[in-house]
Amino acid sequence: MSGPLVLLDSAGLYFRSFYALPESLTSPDGKPVNAVRGFAGMVAQIITERRPSRLVACLDADWRPAFRVAAIPSYKAQRVADPVNNVEEVPDTLTPQVPIIMELLDAAGICMAAAVGYEADDVIGTLADRETDDAVEVITGDRDLFQCVRDSPTPVRVIYVGRGWSKAETLGPRELSQKYGLPERGSAYADMAVLRGDPSDGLPGIAGIGEKTAAKLITKFGSLAALVEAAAAGSKEVPLRVQSAFKADAAYLAAAPKVVAVATDAPIQFHGEEKLPASVLDLERVRELQERWDLGAPVDRLIAAITG
Repeated sequence: MSGPLVLLDSAGLYFRSFYALPESLTSPDGKPVNAVRGFAGMVAQIITERRPSRLVACLDADWRPAFRVAAIPSYKAQRVADPVNNVEEVPDTLTPQVPIIMELLDAAGICMAAAVGYEADDVIGTLADRETDDAVEVITGDRDLFQCVRDSPTPVRVIYVGRGWSKAETLGPRELSQKYGLPERGSAYADMAVLRGDPSDGLPGIAGIGEKTAAKLITKFGSLAALVEAAAAGSKEVPLRVQSAFKADAAYLAAAPKVVAVATDAPIQFHGEEKLPASVLDLERVRELQERWDLGAPVDRLIAAITG
């Protein structure tokens, strides 16, 4: 049997690595490389434990896509450092590490993928949706990607590392249903997320509806669309306070599903081959990066993981 297709939420993983490891991990010239070391070590562990046949590091070509901002202008607005150029606020000591991570992935022969005008979530959603051969495993600390899970035609699972790799949770439709009290389908999570909102992404949600209430409503009516239709018709099955909230937040309710849903048709561009190489593509360059930036044991583990 072939191994799974593993999709990495790359930015999410290197952000977590940056905050998990101290900035005292530096290169010979004193520049922090904590995110690089942490990311390399995590990729090595993922390859060793999951044994993927294919591996794709999914990237943000646009961290705040225009189509989402047009629908809801507050989308990620609190994270904008430069409104003119739509630049995300990123720690000053993390920004210089990202090109090193990209160079290391390239030298190692690990495929990278992005889509102009889309986020990494959309790349993941598109690759997961179109996969018909192998099981898919999405490695992320972002709950938004829970909506990708499914059982068929090929299983898609999210390995959630929000509390670190040692406490990773593997979630499919059944686990998602048990965790949140939702119907056993990934899209039910997106429906719930629309109602609940997400302040960290600038999504207000529907006033007065938290996660538990949202889950109960989606379960009762089967889908957000059915719930909205019932509320618009004045169904007695929809509490009056919910009907009132829907009327008050009608503009948000109409726009949010498009913002929350990951795309499944992003125009993906690949750099490298999806198939995990049997050996490091350019060992000399990997070693040069390791020495130049003092990346140490994490790169040794990455090399060992790729070569098996």
